[in-house]
Amino acid sequence: MADEQTKQRLTGLDIFRGLAVAGMIIVNTPGSWDYVWWPLDHAEWHGFTPTDLVFPAFLFAVGVALGLSFPKRIDGAVWLRIARRTLALIAIGWAFQFLVHPDIANFRVFGVLERIGLCYALTATLAILTARRDTANRSHLNAAAILGIASAGLALYWALMMLVPVPGFGAGQLSPEGNLAGYVDRALVTTAHMWRGGTDAAGNVVYDPEGLLSTIPALANVLFGMLAAMLWKAAPERSVARIALAGLALTLIGLAFSHVFPLNKKLWTSSFALFTSGLSALLLALAMVATRSPAVRKALFPLHMLGMNAILGYILSLLLGIAGFKLFVGKDTLQGWCFAHLQQVIPDPYLASFAYAVIILLIIITALLPLHRRGIHLRL
Repeated sequence: MADEQTKQRLTGLDIFRGLAVAGMIIVNTPGSWDYVWWPLDHAEWHGFTPTDLVFPAFLFAVGVALGLSFPKRIDGAVWLRIARRTLALIAIGWAFQFLVHPDIANFRVFGVLERIGLCYALTATLAILTARRDTANRSHLNAAAILGIASAGLALYWALMMLVPVPGFGAGQLSPEGNLAGYVDRALVTTAHMWRGGTDAAGNVVYDPEGLLSTIPALANVLFGMLAAMLWKAAPERSVARIALAGLALTLIGLAFSHVFPLNKKLWTSSFALFTSGLSALLLALAMVATRSPAVRKALFPLHMLGMNAILGYILSLLLGIAGFKLFVGKDTLQGWCFAHLQQVIPDPYLASFAYAVIILLIIITALLPLHRRGIHLRL
């Protein structure tokens, strides 16, 4: 019975992770960026939309998986595995950057996979260095240390963003061009190597949503995921309620903090990290509850499968996205051609744009199905 409950909870994690990846695919591959419903687009600057939860939720899932699989013995093989996974994620991210812009002069240093790699490496390292050792020299996660590091990181980021002056703008500026995170990225890598969509009102590239300094609060999402895993392991029979209550608390704290430090995904403000960690915990608890019903588990099988092959699913979405605007059908891109033909069936451009994203998701799920049946899962 206990093994069955554990299996169900692990299925809940896979469903939660699959939901996050499905969200990434849906929001990153619309038929046309000119026709996107507001819930499927990021907030313009300060604020929050459902889309803003997608990436933080995936980082939270990374933390849960790390917490559940934390090794009892720390040796060279563990450090080698961390290094290999980190380098693999960053290398894949950079490979896609070269596919999009195959020239070093405009190569983007930061990105989603790069942030996942950095957050994974840093949180795994911090967890190992602060771990408790028992009399048999086995390692155990230190909840107090993890919570302390997450809280200190969020406080540090708030202090840096609000108190450190930016040349030409002063301290406490949270505009696209005046914030400290953007200034640090411009100084370190220059605007040629930053996200081209991170512009000010004049169209100048000034910030990167996956930049270096904002990695500090993003670590908190992973660390809070690790704490959720610890609640899970400490009291399996009460884990859902405890995770849900902790999630509610983080959500409310994030909302309260937003009056001082606004919710902002592109700056990954401390309030945003708290708020999205809380919502992620609530969604995880909901996914764990859903797995109690065999009928619901069966209905959510596509998400379960996607969650078990999350990185591969995301990589496939990137490849399909690149093919959509790199390949041409006549004078139109493949994506534009498909969207135009979809509009012949679905006249509403917003609905047609959404349908295109859903088709991409279904293609990816279909491609992963034979691999899943053979037990093939990409685990970096």
